[in-house]
Amino acid sequence: MSRVCEYSGKRPRVGNKVVRRGKAKREGGIGQNVTGISKRRWKPNLQRIRVVDENGRVHRVKVCARYIKAGKFTKAPRGRARQAAASE
Repeated sequence: MSRVCEYSGKRPRVGNKVVRRGKAKREGGIGQNVTGISKRRWKPNLQRIRVVDENGRVHRVKVCARYIKAGKFTKAPRGRARQAAASE
C-alpha cells in the first residue's frame, strides 16, 4: 500500500534530522556544533474516502487532507439507500 495521493501525487519526502548542541552566536554563545544527523521522512496526511467520479460511479481513493479541504471532488453519500435516491 503506497503512501501517494491519487489526485495531487503527494508522497513521502526524505530529509535529515539534525541534532545541535551549544548556544547560537547571535544569542551570545560561541556557536553551535552538529552532534548527529539521521534520516527521517515526512509523510503526507492521506485519508481513504469514497468519491463519485464523472460517470457517477463510487470508488475509494487515497487523498491528501489539503485536497479534501479544498473540495476538489464530490464525496459519495453514505449508505446504499442514499445512493439509490441520489441516482434517481
